[in-house]
Amino acid sequence: MQRPYSLRSLRKRISAICMVISFIFCALVVRLFVIQIINGQDLQLKATDQWTRDLAIVAPRGTIYDKTGASLAVSYTTYNVFVRPREIEDPSATAYMLSDALSLPFSSVYDKVRKKGVSETLIKMQVEAEIAEKIYDCNIKGVYLAENVARYYTYGNLLTQVLGFTSIDNEGQSGIEAYYNNYLKGEDGCSFVQADLQGKEIGGSLRYYIGAKEGNSLTLTIDSKIQLILEQTLEKVMIEQKAKSVTGLMMSAKTGEVVALSTKPSFDLNEVPRDNLEVLFDQSKVKAVTDIYEPGSTFKILTVAAALEEGLTNFNDRFYCPGYRVIDGVRIKCWRSIGHGSQTLVEAFQNSCNCCFMDLALRLGVDKFYSYIQKFGLGKATGIAITGEGKGILMDKKLVKTVDLARMGFGHAIALTPMQLVTAVSSITNGGELLTPYLVSKITDRSGKVVLENNKTVKSNVLSKETSHMVNELLEKATNKTAPYTFIEGYNVGGKTGTAQKYKATGGIDQGKYISSFVGTYPANDPEYVLLIFVDEASAGAYYGSVVAAPYGKEVYKGVFEYLGEEKQDPNAVVEYVNMPDLEGKSMTEAALILKDLGLYYDLDGEGEFVKKQLPPVGTELEKGSTIILVT
Repeated sequence: MQRPYSLRSLRKRISAICMVISFIFCALVVRLFVIQIINGQDLQLKATDQWTRDLAIVAPRGTIYDKTGASLAVSYTTYNVFVRPREIEDPSATAYMLSDALSLPFSSVYDKVRKKGVSETLIKMQVEAEIAEKIYDCNIKGVYLAENVARYYTYGNLLTQVLGFTSIDNEGQSGIEAYYNNYLKGEDGCSFVQADLQGKEIGGSLRYYIGAKEGNSLTLTIDSKIQLILEQTLEKVMIEQKAKSVTGLMMSAKTGEVVALSTKPSFDLNEVPRDNLEVLFDQSKVKAVTDIYEPGSTFKILTVAAALEEGLTNFNDRFYCPGYRVIDGVRIKCWRSIGHGSQTLVEAFQNSCNCCFMDLALRLGVDKFYSYIQKFGLGKATGIAITGEGKGILMDKKLVKTVDLARMGFGHAIALTPMQLVTAVSSITNGGELLTPYLVSKITDRSGKVVLENNKTVKSNVLSKETSHMVNELLEKATNKTAPYTFIEGYNVGGKTGTAQKYKATGGIDQGKYISSFVGTYPANDPEYVLLIFVDEASAGAYYGSVVAAPYGKEVYKGVFEYLGEEKQDPNAVVEYVNMPDLEGKSMTEAALILKDLGLYYDLDGEGEFVKKQLPPVGTELEKGSTIILVT
C-alpha cells in the first residue's frame, strides 16, 4: 500500500514545479529579448533577403566643373541587364534576343539564361538607353533592367590626366576622379520585389524603392578656355618638334591656383584605351606632379634669388667666363664653349652663363644653398591634391662636394618635378610667399551647400620683396633682349629657358636626349601667371629651350591675352623683323658679328671654329631678339 503524500511534501513539489516554470518563462523572455531586440534587425534583414529580390540603383557621381561653371565631367543614366533563369520560358529565344541587342556571343548568353542554380544573373552593365528600351519593349518574362550610371567627359581629350576616369563600377581610377572619389561617388539605392522560395516574383506583391543619393560636385581652379589654348599649343609642339612628350602648366603666382595643366600625348576620356595598360598608365600620369627631371638653366632663377637675398651679388657684379671652370680638378663647361668673356650679373643671366652660377653657388656654400633649397620647397611634396606626387631627388648634404655644389648652381645634379619648379618660381616672383598649389576650389552637395573649400595657403616667406623685385627685373630683361615689351609685342613678359641632359635608368648620361623648358612670368614686374613648357626628347633637329620651348610659351601667352582681353602695357612697342642670314661655312667670329648686327642671339652646338649647320634655314623671317642654333 502506497503511503499518502503529506501536505508538506505536496507544497515542496508544487514549489519545485513553479520554479521550473518560472525558469523556463524567464529563459523564454530572455530569448525573445535577444531575438527581437538584440538580433532583431539582423534577423529581419535575413528574412527580407529570403523573400525579396533586389536590384541595385547606382548613385550618379557628382559633376566636375571648371572655374567658369562649364561642365567637364557629368553622369548620365544607363542600364544593367539581368535575367532570372527560373522565370524564363524560352531560353533559346531569350538568349538570341539579348545577344543580338547587346552584341554579345549567343553561347555565353545562352549559358547564363539556362543557369537554373542561381536566382539572378548579370548579362551586361551600362547599356545605353535606346538599346535598353528595345529590350524592354520585347517584354520577355525573366529579363530585368536596373538603372546604372555612366560618366561622360564633355570635352573628350581635354584635361585627360587631371580629370582621370572611372571603372565600369563607377569607382575613380586616376586623376581627380580617384583622389576625390569618396566625395564624388554618392550613395547607392535599390529596388525590392517579393519572391517565392524558387526566386520567382510573386504577382501583385509589394514593391519597395530606396532612391540613390547623388555625389558631391567639384569646382576646379582650371579655366577650360586657357586649358584649350595650352593643349592646342602642346599638340603643335608634338608635331613640329617630334617630341616624346610635352607638358604644360600655368599657375597663379599670387594664389597657388592651377589654371591649366596637361601632358601630350593623351587620349579621349570617353574612349579609355584599357586594352593597352602600358599606354594607359603612361598617358594617365599627371607628369607635372609625378615625374622628376634635372631642370637645367631654369633653376638659375632659384640660385640668383638666394645669392641676391644673402647680399652676395648685385646687378653690377662682374663675372668672367672663359667657357669653363675647373673645380676639384674637374673641368665643367659653360654651354658656350668659347666663353662669354667679362659680363655683369644682368648680362650673365641673359646669357644663361653656367660659370656665373657656379660662382654664385660656391659663394653661398653648401649650408646656405641647401637652406634655400628647403625654403623653396624642394625635396618634399608641394601638397597638391593628386595621387603619386614626387618629392624630387637631393644629394645628402653631408656628401656634397664642391664640384657637386657648382653643378647644382646651374640646375644639374638635382632633380625636381615641374610642379615644384613652378611653385618655387612663384614664391620668388610673388614677393616671397611659398604657396600650396591646388586644383579644386570647392566641393558642394546636392543642395549647393559648400562641403569643402580651398583658398590661398601660405606655407612660409622665403625671401624679401626687394629680392623678388630684382629677380622679376632679371626675368624681364632675359626675354625682352632688344627692347622692353618685345618678347610679345606690347606685353611685359619675363622668362627663362633651360636645357638639360637625360640620364639612363642604369646610370650615366643618355647621349642625344634632352629636356627643353621655358618658364614665363606675366606681368613681369608683378607676376600673376607663371607658365612652364616642358619638352621631353625633341627630335626635329634642335633641343635648346630657347628654340624648342620658348616660342611655344609665347604662343600660349598670346592666346591667353586674347581670351582675357588683356590690353597692351605699351601700345607703342614695335617688334622688328629680320631675315635669317646664310652663316654656313663662316667662322664663329664672323657669324657672331653678323648676328649681333641683326639683333639675333644664338645657342651653340659643338666646339668647332666654323658653322656647319644653322637652324632655322636661310631666309626665315625672325623677330629681333630671337635665338637661333649654330652647329659647328
